[in-house]
Amino acid sequence: MSASMVPDLGSLSFWRIADVPFDTYVAALDSWLRTRHGGELWLGGSRLLAPMEHDRDLGTRRIQVRLARRPLHPPLRMRLDIDRWSASSTALELIPCKLVRPTADYFRAGRLLLDSLTRSVSQHPEPRVTQSLAS
Repeated sequence: MSASMVPDLGSLSFWRIADVPFDTYVAALDSWLRTRHGGELWLGGSRLLAPMEHDRDLGTRRIQVRLARRPLHPPLRMRLDIDRWSASSTALELIPCKLVRPTADYFRAGRLLLDSLTRSVSQHPEPRVTQSLAS
């Protein structure tokens, strides 16, 4: 496969702009991660893993993610970068940690995770989470 045929990781990431102030978004996630059993926040079959890292130079927060794609496939290691977009909005980027096959399941799972997380932070004091049968 030539270099031009290999997708770069940036093209396989997911973006969202949430109409929630950055400090509010980060505080909610940090609270949920600290109060969940084992520092894991489950959204569907996907997990966000504590601790939330803080890049003091950029102000960005980072959370490790295990993205659930299909029942018989192992979760995919990803990271969620959270950054200030404006005074009233937060930017999210879900980035794969290795090259992935861009399947419909992959794109569905990534969109679902970001949509569920943003909806939970926007509308609920506690996220609607589901516990995996394996946990």
